[in-house]
Amino acid sequence: MPASLPLVAPRFVPPLDEAFRPAVLANRRFRQRVAEAGGGVPLVLGLERSDGELSRFETRLLPEGHPEAEANLMYVERLVKFLLWARGGWRLYVGGPRPVADFLARVYSPEGERAFDYHFMGEQVYEQTFTVVHCAPEEVPPANERGKPLGRHLDGCRIGFDLGASDRKVSAVIDGQPVYSEEVVWEPRKHADPEYHYREIMTALRTAASKMPRLDAIGGSSAGIYINNRPMVASLFRSVPKEEYHKVRDLFLRIRRELGVPLEIINDGDVTALAGSMSLEDNGILGIALGSSEAAGYVDMDGHIVTWLSELAFAPVDYQPQAAVDEWSGDRGVGSQYFSQQCVFRLAPRAGIQIPAEVTDAEKLKFVQEKLEAGHEGAVKIWQTMGVYMGYAIAHYAEFYPIKHVLILGRCTSGRGGQLILDGAQQVLQAEFPDLAHIHIQLPDEKSRRVGQSIAAASLPEIPKKENR
Repeated sequence: MPASLPLVAPRFVPPLDEAFRPAVLANRRFRQRVAEAGGGVPLVLGLERSDGELSRFETRLLPEGHPEAEANLMYVERLVKFLLWARGGWRLYVGGPRPVADFLARVYSPEGERAFDYHFMGEQVYEQTFTVVHCAPEEVPPANERGKPLGRHLDGCRIGFDLGASDRKVSAVIDGQPVYSEEVVWEPRKHADPEYHYREIMTALRTAASKMPRLDAIGGSSAGIYINNRPMVASLFRSVPKEEYHKVRDLFLRIRRELGVPLEIINDGDVTALAGSMSLEDNGILGIALGSSEAAGYVDMDGHIVTWLSELAFAPVDYQPQAAVDEWSGDRGVGSQYFSQQCVFRLAPRAGIQIPAEVTDAEKLKFVQEKLEAGHEGAVKIWQTMGVYMGYAIAHYAEFYPIKHVLILGRCTSGRGGQLILDGAQQVLQAEFPDLAHIHIQLPDEKSRRVGQSIAAASLPEIPKKENR
């Protein structure tokens, strides 16, 4: 990588990570240097997704010849990395200096440092060859964002489902009221046959449908990247061979066709954000779930679910050179290592806690959480550290997402831990980022829980008027 950005030590130091260097502070310091250099030169990034959708991000760089101009490269590379995982894209327009575009083309290439992202965004998610296009700033195409007014439809007889790694949940919902719910244990990640997944999901849907006088619509959620109701990448189907994966891609289109009703399935993080938006009766919601990894979802200021990826587990939040490495993407300082049980396991040795090795990850987390509830000083510091991380990350996320509310949830927030994360995040945001004082951070309260995941998922499709009996 090129010369580092000017990294900034945070005012609030995480108790177990003194080397933490927040991305948001480095970016703000860099932009300050640009302003001091006379305003610099423009850079416009355009990220093209499916069906011609395109996101734009505008910033400014140090002019060529400036003694610190090489810092432009790291600043832009980290921006692109974040934007790819937050918004998605297979074609990257770089409207600015050619050396910056050439550098990004080398880094995001089959042989480059971001080869993982090159293959993942291009071939796996968008089924295209990832491409970097250099142009003048004014030649970057205009933004084309198509947020969908999904959800909030409570009329009729609906099914809501959620496909998890260990269980599948389904609910029958009539005019917004659940009349039947069930959870069934399954092991989708161990099954290579696409027909197994089809049979299991159809069994759940038919069971729920049998509890209602008719079936008008189906809405669902699951971890993974879904585009036009097609799972492009999803851990549930990790055992399905590549040559059979096309059957998984069309799985929900097949189910919709066979059942003959509207069906929408989206990322579970977006459904969580939708549930929060419905309960709060407000928009601009970013939901962050701290579980086995970091999951996120977003409802925009218009109340729409955008077609952005919001896979913030792989978006960078820490720029320290020795930041924790994500084992899947190979990158450093990304969200999965800061907002998940992986973070708890990483920090435990620093907190003087030795986690039993021969147990499941769920049992490992429970082991540390029990110490937290008992008042173990080291365990308290783990969650305090995560709280500081969260405050700086929310400030960073706010540079890319218009936010009014942040909901933090997930298994790492249960018990005392959730309040420690919330307190730390609020302290950081209020003291270090007064310009973001309008952002309200909260744990789901009783009101939020009333609009559960199943109701929010069931509300996704609109029932055409002629079918709304």
